[in-house]
Amino acid sequence: MSDIFDFGDDLGPTKVVHVYEPTINLKGILVIDNVAAGPSMGGVRMAPDVSVEECFRLARAMTLKNAAAELPHGGGKAVVFGDPKMPRPHKEELLRALASSLRNAEDYIFAPDMGTDEVCMAWVKDEIGRAVGLPREVGGIPLDEIGATGWGLTQCADVAMSFCDLALHDARVAVQGFGAVGKHAARFLTEKGAVLVAASDSRGTVHDPKGLDITALMELKEAGKSVADFPGATRLAPEAVIDIECDIWIPAARPDVINEENVHRLNAKLMIQGANIPVTAGAERTLHQKGVVCVPDFIANAGGVICAAMEYQGAGEAMVFPMIEDKIRRNTRRVLDAAATDNIPPRQAALEMAATRVKRAMSYRRYSVFSSAPGFV
Repeated sequence: MSDIFDFGDDLGPTKVVHVYEPTINLKGILVIDNVAAGPSMGGVRMAPDVSVEECFRLARAMTLKNAAAELPHGGGKAVVFGDPKMPRPHKEELLRALASSLRNAEDYIFAPDMGTDEVCMAWVKDEIGRAVGLPREVGGIPLDEIGATGWGLTQCADVAMSFCDLALHDARVAVQGFGAVGKHAARFLTEKGAVLVAASDSRGTVHDPKGLDITALMELKEAGKSVADFPGATRLAPEAVIDIECDIWIPAARPDVINEENVHRLNAKLMIQGANIPVTAGAERTLHQKGVVCVPDFIANAGGVICAAMEYQGAGEAMVFPMIEDKIRRNTRRVLDAAATDNIPPRQAALEMAATRVKRAMSYRRYSVFSSAPGFV
């Protein structure tokens, strides 16, 4: 096991739990980063190549995201090793077993993430009664179905465009990862007059400088096909979406898709980070030096967790979009104003804002560093 404290600090993590059940081939990890503001909230990610370090980085992103959005929650994340497209009965078995194993980790609230959805959260709720992002039928607000994160990205883009001397109407958009987050971001942006010129998924990229039909692309995905099957446009390799000339580039898939090796290929003026940790630190510094405005993940994509927190507090679905709009527009402007005034990267401005809020919450707790004694299980 890697030593979590090789990449921990004075904010956390407070707890790392490894789950292993060989009889059903379950291997999972939970990282609870910081719970000074309240119980941690973060998604359950399923992928074949997750790791302790990735789980920690995602949990830390959730700590910062919840703090930036001024939510009464800390950050946590769970990962499960496996193909999210596995047969549904086995997936249900794994997630129910994960939930049962983490029954006593009461300072972690399950939520959907890449590879899981509201149905998965319904299984968790049935097991332990502690999940958000649930289907409407069990009192939830299905954040992926309504596009909560995508709505927030659109509000972020609308504010950030003024810092690039651009207008959202007719802005050219490329989306890397046309899934639950990416497709809704594209939908909301095109409704505001932007033009989707490229979209990608794990099987390919489709490109048309005149604009793609968002409705037809969404229908393809719902039918289980790739965006690259879209007729009448140029089909390219999945990674070719990085090279597409555009105004707004939205990473909405895996971590570190933009890194030191490919950052120089990016041809955009604004990056709105729809995925968590989609850009390495070095690549983000390079983009800042080139004059590309990068709105950090935990500022731009907080719509989902805002929705989840409101659900947890018993709010109705009609209240969600106005709250997301208010919080994300305010935080985007605050971060980009601070970055411009102090001549620092937006991420530095965002980190300073969020970390200050976390440390203030920590100062009210019994423990000076962690809200509970740190350790491994």
